[in-house]
This record gives sequence, C-alpha cells and structure tokens, in this order.
Amino acid sequence: MLEFNDIILALQDLQLSERTVIAHASMRALGPVAGGADSVVTALLYATRSLVMPVHTYKTMVTPASGPANNAVNYARAQQWNRLAEPFDPAMPADVMMGVIPENLRQRPQVKRSTHPILSFAGVNADKILAAQTIENPLGPLMEIANADGWVLLLGVDHTANTAIHLGEKLAKRKQFTRWALTEAGTVTCPGFPGCSAGFEALDPSLRPHTRASQVGEAQVRAIPARMVIVKTMDAIKQNPLALLCERTDCERCAAVREGLR
Repeated sequence: MLEFNDIILALQDLQLSERTVIAHASMRALGPVAGGADSVVTALLYATRSLVMPVHTYKTMVTPASGPANNAVNYARAQQWNRLAEPFDPAMPADVMMGVIPENLRQRPQVKRSTHPILSFAGVNADKILAAQTIENPLGPLMEIANADGWVLLLGVDHTANTAIHLGEKLAKRKQFTRWALTEAGTVTCPGFPGCSAGFEALDPSLRPHTRASQVGEAQVRAIPARMVIVKTMDAIKQNPLALLCERTDCERCAAVREGLR
C-alpha cells in the first residue's frame, strides 16, 4: 500500500512547488493508498502553488429535437436521455468519469469552482484561472494556465485525459461542437464543446523531450509545460489535419471532424 510520503516524494521529483498545475489523476492506477483520495489531493496541494482539476458534469446535458448539422449528435436518438438530465448546481458532484480524486478536491472548503454547466473546473489559489471560463469560452482556464507558465500533471493517466490538448485543437481551428445544458434558469446553449480525446496519446513522442517523469507505486507520473502541450498539438494538426483523431468507426465527433475537412 502506498503511503502519503510516497506520493509526496514522487511529486517533489517533478519540481512543481512554484507552479500552477492542472492535474489529471487516476486512483485505480495508483492502487491502494493509505488515506485514499484524500491523501492524494493533500499531496497535490502540498506539491503545487495553484491546483486545478476538471470536475465536469455530463448529467446536465440535454439535446434539442434539432440543431446544427455535422454536430456529432443524433438528435432523434438522443431524446430518450433528456429525461435523465439534472439541472446544474454549483454543489453538484463531478461526473463519475472524472474519478474520485477531482471529486475529493471539489469538496474541500478552500476550493472554488467555475460555473460552466457541463465543463466546470475546481481549484485552489486559482481565482483568475476559474474566472476565465465563460459559456462561450469553456477552455478559458486552460489558456490562463498556459499564460501563467503552468504545467499539466498526469498522475497514472495518459494523454487521453490531457484537457490542454483540446485547447491546442481549438487554436488550430479544429471543429468544435455545440451542446446544451439544463440549468435552474432553463436550457443553455454551450458552444465550443471539444472533440474526442481517444487518439491523444499519439502526441506523446513529440512531448517526451519536454516531460518530467517519476514513478509512484505502479503509476507513472508525468509533468509537461501546458504551453508546450498546446504548441505541439497545433504543430501536429498543421502538419496533418487528421492528427490525434481516433480510429473508432462509431466515434461521431472524429467522424464530424473528418467530414468537415472534406
């Protein structure tokens, strides 16, 4: 079983104590940890100056009967899921897909959360970063992190969890999508929804020279400058407009990107 100090030592090797960090972490990859997710979050807060994590809430999403074409949505089929949607509330838990570590961070009393009804972020010492997010600019916090010379931390996850790559896609003019969310005030249109991330690990070779790495238990820990992630993503798409798309035949978002390039 991993102890709190094991995590601290692995994070200290990455030299992030004076950095703003957006972290993506997997409890499953770490395995048993004394103190569970609480120990992991405490270690992350100790090892960074400012900490941000995505705490997205996909259960707020609804779909209208019709909408923009080539939007990676089957409007008719999606109607059956609308009845399961819940209105966004700032106290709403992060989606289970986010994992228990972001949810533990969200529950901390010193944490603040942005108010995007689908793609919110939570953070400590990150007020300016969180304030950069709007309905029209859901990836604004990632730009703020890059502008602050912040770093991406991957704790037991690969680049398929790396949200900074989505910002690189957007800046490279890759197609973004429109989604809709239920709020207490009604349904809100949410532009700028990013594409699929299943192909993102293909970016790893170009990022490896800029990556700091350590090991904690069975989990690899990687840290990369956010600005470098964005630049390398833009370079990859400039060289090949199909770069980083996944190969799944049933992926609606990657298919929509390909269709838009024809």
